[in-house]
Amino acid sequence: MRQSMALLLALAARPARALIPRLHHIPRAAVARHMSDAPVNLVVDPETGEEMSKSALKKLQKQRKIDAKKAAKKQKAAEAAPAVVEDKGPPLVAAQLPFSIEAPVDDQPRFGDMDVCRSQAASTETPSTIKALQAGENAWVRCRVANVRSTGRAVFLVLRSLDDAAETLQACYFKDKADPRSNEALKFLERLTCESIVDCRGTVAEATVETCSRGDVELQLNSCKVVTRAPATLPFLVEDASRSEAEIAESQSTERPFASVSQEARLDYRWLELRTPASAATLKLQAAVCRLYRNAMDARGFVEIHSPKLIAGESESGAGVFTTDYFGETACLAQSPQLYKQLAVAGDLGGVYEVGPVFRAENSNTRRHLCEFTGLDFEVPIVSHYSEAISIGHGVFKAIFEGLENECSDLLTSVRAQFPSSKPVISDEPVVLHFDDALQLLRDAGLAPEGGDDLSGADELRLGEIVKEKHGVDFFVVDRYPSSIRPFYTMLDPSDGTRSNSYDFFLRGQEICSGAQRVHDPSLLRDQLRAKGLDPDAPDLSASLKSYMQAFEHGAPPHAGCGFGLERVVFLYLGLDNIRRASLFPRDPKRCAP
Repeated sequence: MRQSMALLLALAARPARALIPRLHHIPRAAVARHMSDAPVNLVVDPETGEEMSKSALKKLQKQRKIDAKKAAKKQKAAEAAPAVVEDKGPPLVAAQLPFSIEAPVDDQPRFGDMDVCRSQAASTETPSTIKALQAGENAWVRCRVANVRSTGRAVFLVLRSLDDAAETLQACYFKDKADPRSNEALKFLERLTCESIVDCRGTVAEATVETCSRGDVELQLNSCKVVTRAPATLPFLVEDASRSEAEIAESQSTERPFASVSQEARLDYRWLELRTPASAATLKLQAAVCRLYRNAMDARGFVEIHSPKLIAGESESGAGVFTTDYFGETACLAQSPQLYKQLAVAGDLGGVYEVGPVFRAENSNTRRHLCEFTGLDFEVPIVSHYSEAISIGHGVFKAIFEGLENECSDLLTSVRAQFPSSKPVISDEPVVLHFDDALQLLRDAGLAPEGGDDLSGADELRLGEIVKEKHGVDFFVVDRYPSSIRPFYTMLDPSDGTRSNSYDFFLRGQEICSGAQRVHDPSLLRDQLRAKGLDPDAPDLSASLKSYMQAFEHGAPPHAGCGFGLERVVFLYLGLDNIRRASLFPRDPKRCAP
């Protein structure tokens, strides 16, 4: 009895951590004898000094088992953890870097925002283009960040070319378990903002990428330095502005519908809109139309001219005019080069053409009118009939359209991905309808022409459908319009004074070009001025018009010509929904900025 009590008292005096394991070494007989003779509470709590009950003892035992399991788990995790990695060198990321296009060396940061480029140093090295990248090479590209995606252990960037919005490349960076500095690089890349401009260097590796134009390679990043950082919030995402109406409409029934970008937002922030593949391609196709037009006119022996845009009086009757002060006199912005290209022909330059701005003060807010556009005009001496000019115009348009399809297929693909359209059908020889015959075709189709002496927009569209069904072409000519709707300088039809030697070219049922034989006889010109309500002898007749009439008194050859709007041709050829998409910064009655 004394031995058992002594043993229990000794255990009670020990620390609590040693209590439970030692209980297992108490002889069963001693415990039994004590349990029969001693009070119920046998074990003393080391913290309170009081004897512990059986339930308290069991609770203590249970807690010790839980603590033992936790300790074992912690020990196991510690044994499995990799050894502490030593410092691998200076940081990979810097808060600010000096501007430099040189590849960073080993002891320099490889990620960060650079100082502003202020022409600190010249260099002959230039970045690679996305198209030129080859697997296995080390490359440097300067691009915009189009998209950033992070998986926690890797960051994927979609880079967009600065000069070809349709060209994209995937760049990637992966966490390096052996180098803890890679975590900082990942965080830096995750914080890149869309539309920022970056210099990226790395190894070009073979890959299968479905979301980029370069689907065969990716750039495995070694460094990424920000040249220009865009704000985190933009008026709209370029990705949203790049989608077709069909894509947006189809997404509305899904859990993640696409955002639609309004026309006003696109025009207010036109520089962002121009970064979309379709818009960038449209402007490049516009440039191609000018180049192809010049090539076609040069090949035909025409001379390019540049007529004045500040003139003393109107150049087109019936068209609104913008006026401005000209040293105390009133001057007008030219509504066309009409008068001056005729004077060039009278000056024996032969066939002439021009590419230049045209201004129309017409308060028209339709989808196909602008207050300022680029006019493509030509004027040419004719031998006997205005059909000679129609043949030239037809040949020039055919050369332009075929040139676009043959030389600009990539650009057309970019536009047609957002604005579906087909290649227009154009015949080898012009399809010409007389105005009265065109009206009859509409009547035969059960339609009552709405335009009276002219064709309304609806009339033109329906006529285009009829001509496509009848002749199989999208491009045709209507001639012999009523003289009442044509300018004073248009030659009248010799067999019917109510008709004129005028013509319009149509594409997809909409007029894109207007022309005529001009009056080159001074007496006829005076008569037609009077017929239009103008007095050729009036003292207040504009100086420009006086010079124009005098030139014909000095002798001029028979001549004809036409003019068309560059933006309208591009707009209709590409099947765009609004002519403003074909203008760099459009001007209409409600917009004079940006």
